Amino acid sequence: MALEHPTPASIDHQELLPVILCGGRGTRLWPLSRERYPKQFIEFADGKTLLGATLLRAQGLGVGEPLVICNNEYRFLAAQELAKLNLHGTVILEPEGRNTAPAAAVAALLAEPDQVLLILPADHKLEGGEVFNVAVEHGMALAKAGRLVCFGVVPRSPETGYGYLRMGAKLEEGVFEVEAFEEKPDLERAQALVASGHHFWNSGMFMFTARAYLESLQAFAPAMLEACRAAVVGVAVDLDFLRLDEKAFKNCPADSIDYAVMEKSDKLCMVELGLPWSDLGSWPAVQDSGSPDGQGNVTVGDVVARESQGCYLHSTGTLIAALGLTDTVVVETGDALLVARRDKLDGLKELVGELSESGRREVLTHQVVYRPWGSYQTIAQGERFQVKRIMVKPGQTLSLQKHHHRAEHWVVVQGTARVTNGDKELTLTEDQSTYIPLGHLHRLHNPGMIPLEMIEVQTGSYLGEDDIVRLEDIYGRKGETPKA
Repeated sequence: MALEHPTPASIDHQELLPVILCGGRGTRLWPLSRERYPKQFIEFADGKTLLGATLLRAQGLGVGEPLVICNNEYRFLAAQELAKLNLHGTVILEPEGRNTAPAAAVAALLAEPDQVLLILPADHKLEGGEVFNVAVEHGMALAKAGRLVCFGVVPRSPETGYGYLRMGAKLEEGVFEVEAFEEKPDLERAQALVASGHHFWNSGMFMFTARAYLESLQAFAPAMLEACRAAVVGVAVDLDFLRLDEKAFKNCPADSIDYAVMEKSDKLCMVELGLPWSDLGSWPAVQDSGSPDGQGNVTVGDVVARESQGCYLHSTGTLIAALGLTDTVVVETGDALLVARRDKLDGLKELVGELSESGRREVLTHQVVYRPWGSYQTIAQGERFQVKRIMVKPGQTLSLQKHHHRAEHWVVVQGTARVTNGDKELTLTEDQSTYIPLGHLHRLHNPGMIPLEMIEVQTGSYLGEDDIVRLEDIYGRKGETPKA
């Protein structure tokens, strides 16, 4: 029997349960990917985010609603993506990232023992939906027979960031035993593996029954299983989310499915994934997945390139004019600019780490910061002032709050604002404004049918986001310390 726990009615115990892992931070795609707005929420092509494309891929299998497992900080972004696509699912909140093996354990503990779990990272790019569906059908039969199923990709080059699967005996067309699993070799070893012709990239997608995975964890990582079981027993319903027990989950060892189970199991088999695949784990991977021009350049946004070859040039708004560049990556995001030789990008993660240690905001957030009610953008700031552009979605409401160190002036640019300002209730329309003194309780609501756009001018001795005291909040954030 599955564990007894509070469960929203949206969990459907169907035969196949898609589990979407949405906790990665994507530091190797900085500056486009930020710690609080990572790559799975970014639109790379076709107007879809990587998470959105993954949700649609799961929906295309014709099964029930997915589990989406994400960090607490990403809960509203994940919920917003489901709502945008008019899809339903259950969002499981991890209080702290513990890599993929514990996330899959949580899903297995929430599932019925004989359900087949399809583990899908939220930040991969795949093409060819029907081919993917056929691969999943093959995997389904193997998983129901008690096997742990990997999906292998024919390698295009020696990559040190991927695991490798050594092909064993052929079970049927496109399905093989796995003789060995090798995780992230060095370059020399990766070159040898690719040259052998017997190895596939491990895509990071898996299939297994809940029972088979939990039995494997019991054998290979019992402490992880014990901690995850305690976290699920202590799960609580929070709005539309399931929140894992914080203390229990933070005691869980961190490890990947690959290291915790796959490298050690004798039940491994592989389905060949015969379609273009990328984990978009680096700027070269993004470039390789794009459509190059006659000079091998991949460009996004406002870009003019002359006498340049093999470059990736990505603008989010500012013109990039490239002249005489070769094998160079340039990514502009308004508040940051990355310029790097393609062959030096293995060091980007360390560079981002240095920026983080020095307290650079550009590692954490973009200029536009998303909230469950909408977004804000800092457009000017000085020693004792800050100007923000605030967008509130129709029908949404900010928390009832106050500040200890700043006063605020609000000017409505578009739409209608219903404002609580101390003991007054105001309705403001275009070109109207109000002043909120330091310490006054205030709240903002958009009662209209169009987005509310406002300019907020803050003045005071301290203007950080953590100078917000929330007294009421419809999104369940009362008591949380706000972050930029």
